[in-house]
Amino acid sequence: MSILSRPYFHNEEAAYDHLESVLWPDGPECPHCGVVNNAHKIPANPEKRVRHGLHRCKDCKKQYTVKVGTVFEASKVPLHKWLQAVYLMTSSKKGVSAHQLHRALEVTYKTAWFMAHRVREAMREGNLEVMGGAGGTVESDETFIGTDPDYKGSRRVYHHKMKVLSLVDRENRTARSFVVDKVTQKEILPILNANIDRESRLMTDQAPWYKPIGKQFAAHESVDHSKDEYVRGDVTTNTVEGYFSIFKRGMKGIYQHCDKKHLHRYLAEYDFRYNHRSAKGVEDTMRCEIALKSIKGKRLFYSKGAWQAAGMPNAS
Repeated sequence: MSILSRPYFHNEEAAYDHLESVLWPDGPECPHCGVVNNAHKIPANPEKRVRHGLHRCKDCKKQYTVKVGTVFEASKVPLHKWLQAVYLMTSSKKGVSAHQLHRALEVTYKTAWFMAHRVREAMREGNLEVMGGAGGTVESDETFIGTDPDYKGSRRVYHHKMKVLSLVDRENRTARSFVVDKVTQKEILPILNANIDRESRLMTDQAPWYKPIGKQFAAHESVDHSKDEYVRGDVTTNTVEGYFSIFKRGMKGIYQHCDKKHLHRYLAEYDFRYNHRSAKGVEDTMRCEIALKSIKGKRLFYSKGAWQAAGMPNAS
């Protein structure tokens, strides 16, 4: 039987029960006063306009649902369709386009596009520990994609493209990606210092900006791609380049176009799936639940101008 046949993907009451079990393992948690497991659940009644999942706190007397304080808050899309969207986006290796969500969930394209960005916001992982450590190895590399709308110079080599820096921890097999304006020592050094332990081995290609940066770590070793050198013992950047191959196939084959101001959310999506992939023992259902646990404390708002800038109709 397909996972998508489960009741919480099709029934609104079951959807609320499932999300509550994920976010409230100790009972209903009031977002207004913080009291846990001291609320009265109000039965849904469409005739009296009482919606599913409504609770009334016995302390502050305010009403709330499990969606309050999450990326689902204030959305008119049924919760069971939100759960379908999260599952589809977390279980697809290269992503799901807004057009595919629009067809699968039977919502408008505008709604599907905004839903996808909210799910990506949920996938964004914060408060992360530094990568590597004593004896650990971190690979660092850059890739280029699309066209940077802010670049005004000549369209030569990679300068006019959007620039992405990715770090991959070999021991933990995790990736962390960043959008950078320029590929220079000044731009890259603060990112590496903030995300990599100084006791780590740094693996890079022959890019000149890494030579002074590498002196700040326990060791810096590189391969020279200009001389067709890709592996020398355990010195290689093949792991991070493998991550780039998945990212680029998805961006070119599924999404096709991405505005620079949204690129960091697409990177968060690919980082999330890479860091919670099957090779690490995380299968589709568990990956979906990890994403659902990350929806708390996150909201995403777009002004009309932002929708227009992204080529979308007004979000009025």
